[in-house]
Amino acid sequence: MSKNISKLSGRKGLQENLFDKVRQTGRDAGDVASQHLLGKSSIHGSRGFYDFLSENFRQQKAWVCNGTSCLCSGDQESLKVDLEKALGEGKVGTMTCLGRCYHGDSFQFDGANYSGGQSANIKQLTKEKAGIPGYGVSCDSKIAVLTNEGFATLNQFTVALENLLEQSRMEILALVKASGLRGRGGAGFSAGIKWESCMREEADSKFVVCNADEGDPGAFSDRYLLEQQPLRVIFGMLVAGWITGAKEGVVYIRGEYPESISIMREIISQLYEKGLLGSDILGKDLDFDLYVLEGAGAYICGEETSLLASIEGRRPEVDVRPPFPAVEGLYKQPTVVNNVETLASVQGVLDMGADAYASLGSGRSTGTKLVSLDAGFCRPGIVEVEMGVSLRHVINDVAGGFRVPTKAIHIGGPLGGLVPVDSIDALNVDYESFATEGFLLGHASFVCIPESFPMVRYLQHLFEFVRDESCGKCFPCRLGSVRGEEMFSQAIVGEKRLNRDLVNDLLDTMEQGSLCALGGGLPLPVRNILQYFADELQEYFHQDMLIHARQLS
Repeated sequence: MSKNISKLSGRKGLQENLFDKVRQTGRDAGDVASQHLLGKSSIHGSRGFYDFLSENFRQQKAWVCNGTSCLCSGDQESLKVDLEKALGEGKVGTMTCLGRCYHGDSFQFDGANYSGGQSANIKQLTKEKAGIPGYGVSCDSKIAVLTNEGFATLNQFTVALENLLEQSRMEILALVKASGLRGRGGAGFSAGIKWESCMREEADSKFVVCNADEGDPGAFSDRYLLEQQPLRVIFGMLVAGWITGAKEGVVYIRGEYPESISIMREIISQLYEKGLLGSDILGKDLDFDLYVLEGAGAYICGEETSLLASIEGRRPEVDVRPPFPAVEGLYKQPTVVNNVETLASVQGVLDMGADAYASLGSGRSTGTKLVSLDAGFCRPGIVEVEMGVSLRHVINDVAGGFRVPTKAIHIGGPLGGLVPVDSIDALNVDYESFATEGFLLGHASFVCIPESFPMVRYLQHLFEFVRDESCGKCFPCRLGSVRGEEMFSQAIVGEKRLNRDLVNDLLDTMEQGSLCALGGGLPLPVRNILQYFADELQEYFHQDMLIHARQLS
């Protein structure tokens, strides 16, 4: 059935894409369904998936961020009380995450995001005030690839595009592969190999999709690039399209980032006016159309197959792989899916050359990486570091150390590794050292967990997050997250102690049986906590089980 919907949705294509119509349609889905030769149930089934399209959401006036960083900051409960005083009881909901983790008291109101104590003057808030970044941006690398201002004008964009088209596709592809550029969204797969795979596919049409659904609480590096370096992102998409033969692209931006959406749409409009997007770009027989789609509140759309399903207007449930999107992606055509930072890095690779880019970093982790530092650090914000730099250097020298006594850092989002401060010296900012030590670098978002924050509550929060964000397609994730949240909630209130064997069975089932990294990735930080914070958790477990766990570790 899903394949039929993909094909029927593809008949209208991106210009009249079904997802936008699903977002806009109300209870009467008949017209949209008939236009796409679908039943009404398909439209209602898709629409009912998204938080932002629910009746409850439309009745609220403001939304408080309930992401991991905001949870640890402890500000959000009082923030919600203040907002309800101004807007009315029951008029304040929650969102995850608004990308303002550097403040820890963030909320959305009237189509814009705010933080830094702005709720006190909610009656005077304007969208102009919301546009203020509010965080520092710095570079600790000897060469700034992503944080310099050397690619900020349409003229610079034009020159770079002219230089690109003077070379052959194979030359550029070889350069990208030789640079060692790997996906910056978490998986770390070679960008050049992914592009080559798509290029070699024979198809009527191909697509490039920028995954800007950066939903990991604690991460805001993609938001920085979309709002302050948008031309880098778009240029990377054009390069990918030129190499693979794709003539259309999509920037899918999470609805929680309203400023990113408006900025990208404005820049794309300017590029069309200058003839730098559309047909026969620069008279070089290059065609590339670019669309911005606004997400509707679904973390799972950060998973590439769910993202493609969302664009097609289907319920954004995870698809089984293979086939991978490079072979069969959007509308069942070959599709390159890259995250924002990966695409933004391409201009730096072409400008520097493969050898110079590869000289940054270490081993197979080449180039630079953006790190998101939350409000738990003395100097929060975005910092660009060379891959391979020591984690201790980033925390002490770049971030200025911890603002309050801290026992752990959750790195790479809710599914990333949870690193106790005692393990910092064993890690560098690269994929290999994190994997060796049993952690995950992921998006490189750094969330500080204060010593005062109970780890049992943090465990409950992780299961709670996956429970709320699961697409529901596979049982291990859908049921396992609910059962995990129940177990830890019961332990917190003293209703029932935890059984370590039962917890391990649950984690094994989720890890081995889940279709994607949402259910399959949750066991990693949970196991990290159980391993490194056993003493803190002992009162919540049956004692014989805890002794057994210590013996095994």
